[in-house]
Amino acid sequence: MKILLTTDVYAPTVNGVVTSLCTLRAELERCGHTVRVLTLSGTLHTERGEDGGVLALGSLDAGRVYPGARLRRPAVGAAVDELIRWRPDVVHSQSELSTFPLAVRIARACAAPLIHTYHTVYEDYTHYFSPSRRWGRWLVRTLTRRVAAKVDLLIAPTAKVEALLRGYGVAAPIAVLPTGIDLQRYAPAAPGAVPEPALRAALGIPAENRVLLSVGRLAREKEVDALLACRAALGAAAPVTLLVVGDGPDRPRLEAQAAALGLAAPAVVFAGMARPARVPACYRLGDVYLSWSASETQGLTTLEALAAGLPLVCRADACLAGVLQSGENGWQVQSPAELAARVQALLQNDALRGDMGAASRARAQAYSARAFGQAAAGLYRAEILKKHGDTRPRLATGEGKPAWNRA
Repeated sequence: MKILLTTDVYAPTVNGVVTSLCTLRAELERCGHTVRVLTLSGTLHTERGEDGGVLALGSLDAGRVYPGARLRRPAVGAAVDELIRWRPDVVHSQSELSTFPLAVRIARACAAPLIHTYHTVYEDYTHYFSPSRRWGRWLVRTLTRRVAAKVDLLIAPTAKVEALLRGYGVAAPIAVLPTGIDLQRYAPAAPGAVPEPALRAALGIPAENRVLLSVGRLAREKEVDALLACRAALGAAAPVTLLVVGDGPDRPRLEAQAAALGLAAPAVVFAGMARPARVPACYRLGDVYLSWSASETQGLTTLEALAAGLPLVCRADACLAGVLQSGENGWQVQSPAELAARVQALLQNDALRGDMGAASRARAQAYSARAFGQAAAGLYRAEILKKHGDTRPRLATGEGKPAWNRA
């Protein structure tokens, strides 16, 4: 198949949407499909990736609306025409704003099905663009219904998102497809090995300290405050480090809060944004993974923690169904007090921590990148057949198979 992926943000930006998209592209190409990406550049100028597979349109900074956001420039006709001439078999949109209208235009011109993945619970982000939460939620629901009315299929990363979309009044077909991850990349250190001693030393984490790990963007909706309070409840002098990996607009406030709680390094270490190649090493440093965010559609960092063999203690959330089973590979907790109590129990019981970590590793097997790519390709084929039957031109490959029947 020839597959066009459209997105407002792409590598080298690091976030959940980009991670999902890069994983999908890699798996589709591994299976022999041809993939192109239409995105926005970080400048006013249109740019092409070195491999020719990425077309990044010139864009304007919209950071006042949302940190890091950009809006495409209006003059994009030549780029759109080029992709229409390429004639993708399917268009898969990943963003609702700048590139979505282009995805609609290209899909219609090529008579290709348009599929859209709904990655973000925008209701949890209204403080960035609306002085009124009520008005912001109305805007989110209206935008979502308009997007859904133009697509052939919506993909929800979890049943939580499917329920949210139905609650908005979305009538379009919805398929639940969790993003997969490269399980081997996040594999834990070999039994008996000392995990990442150089990184531990570079971060100033004493060898005897247990590590509570948090990975993600430091923003208000992630509610990292609760993790700082949890670390404070253990006692400032306890041989425990809360390692916060990530950066964002809330970092200065969180650092000030840590200082106010008497949590100087190594009780709390703000590691900043880690290079993608370094992230697996950060997971190998962890003993327990923590999250108090309720704004996730899926939470890829929790899947990465599973693959790394870490027990999880997270705020209870519908997106964790199938990922975190309380009492098996950690706990979903209801209150900050329960968060601290469960963390204390894990830190004090090596056998329990080991058993729960092994259970996490076992659960991770259901979320492989390969299964993700194959499932996405299956959805593409089904939508193409639904739209065209077996009437699209066959490939000149001698195989006698339509494009969408290729592996």
